[in-house]
Formats: sequence, structure tokens, C-alpha cells
Amino acid sequence: MGQAGTYLYHAHYGMQREAGLYGLIRVSPRQPEPFAYDYDRSIILDDWFHKSTYEQAAGLSSIPFQWVGEPQSLLINGKGRFNCSLSSPVTGICNATNPECAPYSQTVVPGKTYRLRIGSLTTLSALSFQIQGHKMRVVEADGHYVEPFEVENLFIYSGETYSVLVKADQDPKRNYWITSNVVSRNRTTPPGLAIFNYYPNHPMRSPPTPPPTPPAWDDVKPRLAQSLAIKARQGFIQKPPTTSDRVIVLLNTQNTINGYRKWSVNNVSFSLPQTPYLVALKDNLKDAFDQTPPPEGYDSVNYDIFSVQNNTNATSSNGIYRLEFNSTVDVILQNANTMNKNNSETHPWHLHGHDFWVLGYGNGKFDKDKDPKKYNLENPILKNTVPVHPYGWTALRFKANNPGVWLFHCHIDSHFYMGMGVVFEEGIHRLAEKLPSSIMGCGETKTFRP
Repeated sequence: MGQAGTYLYHAHYGMQREAGLYGLIRVSPRQPEPFAYDYDRSIILDDWFHKSTYEQAAGLSSIPFQWVGEPQSLLINGKGRFNCSLSSPVTGICNATNPECAPYSQTVVPGKTYRLRIGSLTTLSALSFQIQGHKMRVVEADGHYVEPFEVENLFIYSGETYSVLVKADQDPKRNYWITSNVVSRNRTTPPGLAIFNYYPNHPMRSPPTPPPTPPAWDDVKPRLAQSLAIKARQGFIQKPPTTSDRVIVLLNTQNTINGYRKWSVNNVSFSLPQTPYLVALKDNLKDAFDQTPPPEGYDSVNYDIFSVQNNTNATSSNGIYRLEFNSTVDVILQNANTMNKNNSETHPWHLHGHDFWVLGYGNGKFDKDKDPKKYNLENPILKNTVPVHPYGWTALRFKANNPGVWLFHCHIDSHFYMGMGVVFEEGIHRLAEKLPSSIMGCGETKTFRP
């Protein structure tokens, strides 16, 4: 990997990530970084469900539909809490006094500056992250340096990473709360709690004041403001091409297809084929997946994103977008109402194999004539995961210069499981003619193995 920074890894089979198969990777830079700190620490945020991934997947695939519900706990570096009075004596034992149930504690030395690499691998929740009484200076996002700005609440979405600088400059005679709280959903999950421990105080010494009050779960304005504040750092700006070769508009919708509840993009719910795309494309196995490309947009004139729509023509497909190698592609993510009245959800979209420039965000329906004139082409940040806010749109641009087949999908596990994703293919002809046998064994490739 040539790009220094903070990255995540995780399983991508079924809903295994939700079961805890994930981690964080640091890539050290060859050149000095444009900010100074004394210590480097990592924090992974997550949410935790008491039902297994198998139970949840079965519910999502059932008629009638069974939603996974809200998580029971929020985790900070794998530690969380649960109200044991809610625990069923039949299904398990809950013992909050067990030492293993103690919260995570981040010990700091007074006067020192800490770089906290914060990554979110939640399976459902968008989060607000806060360190009581301390400001955080954002300096990196998804492996790219950010023009620094300060926050009290860091809004972070599944799949994102941030580096923040925090100075231990508060009263050293006490400890402080580290908190995570659900935003963008009507939270019923208690906050994630950890301790910002000032040495030499005991790391398990509870702070003397209550945890800070979180931002309102349904207040979109501060979350949109943070998204707009993230710019590439001066001296590290990689300007995007001024124009694109292709524009693909992706409308996020909910649908019912053959009685099953689905998430769809432009009225098409994505389903993975049995045969891997890479093999099917290299060996011209045209019957391995749908050769009809998905739609490049939707009827933006007549579609009302603010009300529940019937979406009666929804379908399921495993067709893919074929991109010209080295072309410049714009993707407009358009959010809309779900199948519930007055409800539009936040979706963190993640692109495999690429970074993309985030050109802009907006409220309401994207205007193809007016909104591109407001794109930030001077200092847009490069990222690999980006939120699309309720009833809003997000515009991004990338170069199709990485030969292969790449997923672009909502990073909420249940949403992708229900079909919220697409696939891009580019430059297959540039790959080796003979593919490794290790990727054979599924679908039509079973016969390819010796």
C-alpha cells in the first residue's frame, strides 16, 4: 500500500464483520507528517447485538420481514456495557461485576499531545464520539491529511477512519469520560463509555461528573457541517480532473420484491452471483451473471424523494457497470424516503479499490444543471467512505484506473445484505490471463480446479 495513514480491514462474507472479524491497520509515512504529537493510539468503535449474525440474516431474508433492531451495546476498543436487569435468565448470564466488563481506559500523561486514530466498524450505527472537556483537532480522514479543524463531537460513520489530536491539558487530578452515542437513528442503545485516564490516577477511577450530553440524534445540520468542513490539507492537495467522462446517479430506495423487503439502487436490488465476477469476465462466462447493465439514473423529474413511493417495478439483479479504463467517473448518491413515512436514513457508502474526491453535499434532490457548478474542485478531500445524509445527496469523482471488479456499497451490514450496492468493472484486459486457482471453486468455476 503506497498511501500512509489509518485503514480498516474486515470480513466481507455474509455478515461476519458483525461477529467481530475486523481490525485496524497503520501505514507509516516515509516523509515527516505535517503535525506533531507525543503518542499514537488507536480506538475502534463498534456496536454489538446479542442475536447471532445467522439469526439476523434469517430475519432479513424472511417473510414477514424481521428487522435486526437496535444494538444492545456500543463498544469502545471491544468494551461495552449492558443493563443486566434486561438479560434473560434463559438465554445467558450477565455479570456486570466481572473485571472483564470494566470499560476501556486510555491513559494519558498531563501536558502531552495524543494522536487518536479512530475507526468505526459499526454494523448499523452512525456515531458521535466525544472526550469530556477536551477539543479534538481533526488532521486525517481515510488515509489523507485534512486541513485541521476542531470539534467537540466527531461524527463518524461505519467504514470511516479519522486521526484527531488531543492535548491532555485539563485538571490532572481527575479522569474524564470518553463517549460514543448513536446519531441519525432514534437511539435506544445506551452510550459507549470509556475513561480518559490522567496518570497517575487509577485507570478505573470513575470521573466525578456525568458523561457529556450527546447531540440530538435527529439534528442533521452539525453532521452535514462536519462533512462540508473536511478539505484536503494545503501542501497535500491532489486536484481532481475538472470534468468527468461519465455520470452515474444512484437513488437509494426501499422496495418489496416477491414479498421480501429489499434495499435497492435505482429500483434494482443487488445480489451476488455464484460465480466470481473476475473469473466470469476473464473466461467470458456470459451466463454467470446478468449481462444487462444496471440503470445509470432514475426519473428525477417525477420521483418524489420526500414521500413513500410504491417502487412497483423493483427487481433484483447481479448486473455490473463496465467502466472504460482510466476514465473519470462521477457518482451522485441520492437519498430518499424509506417505506416508512417521514423517514430517510444515513448511508455510509464505501468503494473498494479506489479513493475518490468528495465534490459536494446538498439537501433535497440533486439538480444536474445547478449543483455541479458548486462542486469543490480546489481542495476536495480524498476518501474511500462517505455518508449520504437524510433527504440529501453526495457527489464524488474517481479515476477508473485500478484493473479489476470492485464493490461500491452501503457499509451498514444489513443494508448491503438486503441489496444496497453496485459493482464496477474496469481494465479486466490488463490482468494476467491465468488467474490463481485459489479463487476457483464457486459456481461455474468448480470445473476449473484440478
